[in-house]
Amino acid sequence: MIPPTSVIATTASVTQPKGNPPTTHLVQPKETLYSISKQYNVTIDEIKAANGDLLNNGLKIGQNIKIPASTGIATAVVSAPVVTKEPVKETPKPVVKEEPKASPKGETTIHIIEPKETKYGISKRYGMTIEELEQLNPQILTSFPIGMKLVVSGTTPLPAAHAETPTVSGIKQKEVTPTSSGKKYLQEYVVKPNETISSIATDYGMSESELLELNPELKRGVKTGMILRVPIISKKEVPVPAKEQGQGNLMKKINTNARKQLALLFPFNISKIESDTVNTTQARLKKDKFLNLTLDFYSGALMAIDSAKVLGLNIDIKILDSQETKSSSNVAALIEQNNLTTMDAIVGPFYQSNAEKLADLLTVSKTPVISPLSKEVGRKFPNLYQSMPSNDMLRSSIFNYMRAKGGNIIAVVDPKKGSIKQYIQEMQKGVRIVGLSEKGGFVADSLKALFQKDKLNYVVIASESTGMILATTTAMLNAQKDYQVQLVIMEPNETLDFEEVTLTRLTKLKLLYPSLSRPNETVEANQFDAKYKKLNKILPNQYAIRGFDVTFDTLLRLSQDKPFEETVLSNPSEQIENKFDYVLNATAGYSNKGIYILYYDTDLTIKEAL
Repeated sequence: MIPPTSVIATTASVTQPKGNPPTTHLVQPKETLYSISKQYNVTIDEIKAANGDLLNNGLKIGQNIKIPASTGIATAVVSAPVVTKEPVKETPKPVVKEEPKASPKGETTIHIIEPKETKYGISKRYGMTIEELEQLNPQILTSFPIGMKLVVSGTTPLPAAHAETPTVSGIKQKEVTPTSSGKKYLQEYVVKPNETISSIATDYGMSESELLELNPELKRGVKTGMILRVPIISKKEVPVPAKEQGQGNLMKKINTNARKQLALLFPFNISKIESDTVNTTQARLKKDKFLNLTLDFYSGALMAIDSAKVLGLNIDIKILDSQETKSSSNVAALIEQNNLTTMDAIVGPFYQSNAEKLADLLTVSKTPVISPLSKEVGRKFPNLYQSMPSNDMLRSSIFNYMRAKGGNIIAVVDPKKGSIKQYIQEMQKGVRIVGLSEKGGFVADSLKALFQKDKLNYVVIASESTGMILATTTAMLNAQKDYQVQLVIMEPNETLDFEEVTLTRLTKLKLLYPSLSRPNETVEANQFDAKYKKLNKILPNQYAIRGFDVTFDTLLRLSQDKPFEETVLSNPSEQIENKFDYVLNATAGYSNKGIYILYYDTDLTIKEAL
C-alpha cells in the first residue's frame, strides 16, 4: 500500500451557496448531455433520471429538459509541505462521507420488476446503490424474477460499514463472506458489450460455476450494463478484463515488488498566501485563476493516489510546493532539501521553463520529469516528458489523418491568416489552397473546381470571419449532391459557436477537428464524475480530470516490471479524457502524440473518427 504522504496541510475552504431548486433548460445548438451536466454541476445520470423517457431517443435542439438541483458545498483545499529534517507524515485529510439519510417514516415506494430490468438500472432510477437496494430487499440476493415487488425507499439507512471505496474505474471493493472459491475480497464489475460468462470468469481467474454462485442472476443470461460481483485475486496483481481498453497493458502487468518514489510538484505558493496581509485566502481564491487551476489539478491527483492505494501499488509519494511563477521557482532548493535525485519520477512543475530547469538539474540522475500542462516547445532534455501535445502536433495530426484516409485536401485561408497559409505551403505539401477574390473574398466556383469525384474532399477552413465561414459551408452543402465533402478545422475556432453558424450546418458537414481530450460518456467516466462530486461537491473540470489522468498514468508506469522510459515507448495508455502515446524526440526527451480526431455526428453528438 502507498505510505502516508509527507506533507503538513494548510486548509482553506470556499463555501458556495447550496444548490438551487430544480430548473429547466432549453437545449441549444452544439450542446450535449455531457456539456449540460458540466454547466449545471450535475451528473448525466441525474439529468436522465429527472427526465424519464424524454431522453430515450437522445438530446434534441429545442427540448425543454428538467435540471435537478446541484448539491453540496464546494471546498478547496490548499496543501503544501513544510520541509524539515524529519518531515511529518500525514496523509491528505479524507473527505468525511455522510451516511445515507433515512426516508421519512411512511414514505415507502414500491417498484415492480419489469422485463429486462436489472439491479443496476433500478438502483440508478431511484438514486440508490445496489447495496442499499439489496439491504431493503434481501430476497433479490438469490433471485430477481419479473413481477417481484421491491422496496425502493424506506426507513433503514445504509450502515457505515458498507461505505464505498473509490477505485479508478468506478469499481467498488468490500469484504464479504467467502464463497466456495475461497476468495474473500470482492469488487463490482460492469458488464461490457460482447462479454460472456466464460470470458469474465477467465479474466478474474475463476470457474463459471464460481461466477454463477456469486451472481445467480447470470442464469438468465449476460446483459451489457449488469453489475457483477467478482473477486480481487491478490493484492499484488489486480485482474482487469481483457477488453478493458482504458489503461491498455499498464493494468495487466502491475508489479508491486519494488518500492518506487514519486514526487508531485504543485505551485501552491503557500508562503505568498500566508504573507498576504491585504487579501484573505477566500478572496485570493476568488480572483487567482492559476491557484484555482492548481487546486483542481491537485484534487484529481488525490483521486489517482486513492485509486493507486486500492490497487496496492508500492509507491512512496511526496507532495511539494514548487513555489513557482512563470519566471522563477524553488526547484533547486527542493532537489537538495528533499533528495529528489532519488525519485523514480517527478510530475511538475507547471510552467514549462521550470520543468526544463528541473530536468536540466536532474539530467545526471536521469530522473524522469513529466511536464503536466504546458504545450510550449522549449529546450530538450533526455529526461523530460512533455505530456501535453504541442500545437504543431495538433495541426499535423489532422493532416496525417486526412492523408491516411486518401482524401483530397483543400484549404480556404483568410487573408488575415498569413502564418497559417505559410505553414500549409511549407509543411503540408500537396494541399491545394482555394483562390480568393481581389478583395480577399471567398469564391464558390474556385472551391468547386478543386473537388474530386472519386475521393472524400476535406475542406480545411482557417478563418474567423462569419461571412467567409458561411459562404464556404454553403458552397459545400450545395456540392453534397455531387461530391463527398467534409468540413475541417486545425484548431479551436470560437466563430463556429456563433448563432449564425448553426449546429445543423456543422453536423451535415461532419465538422472534423483535432483535440487534446475527448468527451467521455462511458459508464466508467460517469462513475468517475459521480465519485468526484461525492468527494468534492462539484463535478470535475478539465484540470481536475487532467490531474487524475497524468498522475494515474505515471503511477501505473512506475508499477511495471521495466524502466519508466521503456513503458512510455511501448505502452500507450488512455485514461478518463486524455491519451498518452509518447515518442522519442529527434534531439532529446519525449513528446506525447496522444491526440483525438473528433467529428460532429448527425445525432448531435461528438464522436471519435476511426
